[in-house]
Amino acid sequence: MANLFTRVLRAHQWLYEKSGGVVGHRLLFGNPTLLLRTVGRKTGVERTNALTYARDGKDYLVTASNGGSPRPPGWLANVKAKGDCEIQVGTTRIPVTARATYPEDPEYARRWALVDEVNKGRYTAYQKQTSRPIAVVVLSPR
Repeated sequence: MANLFTRVLRAHQWLYEKSGGVVGHRLLFGNPTLLLRTVGRKTGVERTNALTYARDGKDYLVTASNGGSPRPPGWLANVKAKGDCEIQVGTTRIPVTARATYPEDPEYARRWALVDEVNKGRYTAYQKQTSRPIAVVVLSPR
């Protein structure tokens, strides 16, 4: 079942990218989805990930859940190494600065509630599956 879900996610991202954002923003479960473009910290190659997001004022929030895996997603290490990256929301590309936040951040709980609500409580379920604190990444337009 996990393999099927992974294939669906990849197809969604492919469609989002190939349509230039015309299709894909709200395709999967109706969740708002953005494309996060980072540069691989080791390879220097551009990487793209489709991620559910929430808004917090002018900022966009994404969650480094990796489906509750013990390991964070690779894109998290990329944004920690180089915070300047780009997102695409629908057809609009936006340069952003990424900053990972964790439970010790005073704004973390509020941000977590925003992203968890958009994702219908799935992030809370993922957090229960792993002992690592799941980062909420703040993407601030530059």
